[in-house]
Amino acid sequence: MTSRSSRATARPSSEGRAVARTQTLLPGRDGIGTVRRTTLPGGLRIVTETLPSVRSATFGIWAHVGSRDETPSLNGATHYLEHLLFKGTHKRSALDISAAIDAVGGEMNAFTAKEYTCYYARVLDTDLPLAIDVVCDMLTGSLILDEDVDAERGVILEEIAMTEDDPGDVVHELFAQTMFGDTPLGRPVLGTVDTVNALTRGQIARFYKKHYDPTHLVVAAAGNVDHATVVRQVRRAFEKAGALTRTDAVPVAPRDGLRTLRAAGRVELLNRKTEQAHVVLGMPGLARTDERRWALGVLNTALGGGMSSRLFQEVREKRGLAYSVYSYTSGFADCGLFGVYAGCRPGQVHDVLKICRDELHKVASDGLTDDEIARAVGQLSGSTVLGLEDTGALMNRIGKSELCWGTQMSVDDMLDRIAAVTPDEVREVARDVLDQRPSLSVIGPLKDKQADRLHQAVS
Repeated sequence: MTSRSSRATARPSSEGRAVARTQTLLPGRDGIGTVRRTTLPGGLRIVTETLPSVRSATFGIWAHVGSRDETPSLNGATHYLEHLLFKGTHKRSALDISAAIDAVGGEMNAFTAKEYTCYYARVLDTDLPLAIDVVCDMLTGSLILDEDVDAERGVILEEIAMTEDDPGDVVHELFAQTMFGDTPLGRPVLGTVDTVNALTRGQIARFYKKHYDPTHLVVAAAGNVDHATVVRQVRRAFEKAGALTRTDAVPVAPRDGLRTLRAAGRVELLNRKTEQAHVVLGMPGLARTDERRWALGVLNTALGGGMSSRLFQEVREKRGLAYSVYSYTSGFADCGLFGVYAGCRPGQVHDVLKICRDELHKVASDGLTDDEIARAVGQLSGSTVLGLEDTGALMNRIGKSELCWGTQMSVDDMLDRIAAVTPDEVREVARDVLDQRPSLSVIGPLKDKQADRLHQAVS
């Protein structure tokens, strides 16, 4: 990603502290939408986007750690740690943490992904100092007590059980395993019952110390915020916690990773007594840094991104074979996935699978029409803007961009890049991605003959 503007200033400290470096990454218009970054001497990055017209602010801290950073014995540790940071600090109990945000009508949560973790709070702009203090305290002062580890283990096991009860979620985890095998990208973010039961307080505490260093963190705030004020409050919170002692530290670079995709043509079936069969058919996609990702986004939208898409029309509208059918892309630092999901009655799996394969083959061979591409460009442009209509989405955009790319792209630049995608670029990426031999994951009440046919379906 590229930034439109980058203006750097050094801010001396009247308190004799080491100097922070501030840059204007995106100038905005009349001060609205201005994105700034300050890098503190301890390696902590703080990015903000100013939107004076709203009365809310979302504050988040992104950690450069996800389930991809786990060894087999630590599978689930990142997510376990996410839970534990809400359990109490030297300053606050778990109740104090939740009550502080509840008392001002705010929202607080966190999520763990394969390559990053995020903790955030959304509050009224006047309550932003409270949100900063609470979230920073959680990230720097977690106690990780034995009793909390034991208590939260049960909660996480229940979360795993809840996920297992939703085959529509499980099939995507199964597909990741199908594509990546027994590698960090192929293992579940939540871990398994066995790995969660085996994790110890010592393992989790060491994981916390290793991966929650300020050089691995990005602070992001969006809404009616003042950049200098946010920097001052965040710096104060981290310094009080003793977390900015390394004045020569520099932020870690965006992740590059090692390509870990397995061979295509793999099939994973999970026999369950469900009312529907859940199917994911897919192949390797593109890394998130690949410039062809814009064309792939247009392709994905036209193929399975809405009610007018090819797959929706062919599978649902014309034949009534599924209620939910769509395509999706997942981009990681060094690789990616392109998948097609459908939920259908077990007896119609083969018909749905054949239609999906036929449509992928048609688009790979003949491409999309100019009208389909133009419609997809418009749909993707509109959804991009509409998806950034609240401060939480803005915080997510600038925080993830800083962590994953190290730069920022304005909404106008994104829209320009989408609009610049040509039909030839879409057809080329369709050939590159869709012409690969697919892999398949299915969950449902499958009979032996069905299983044999499904293995043959990707040969």
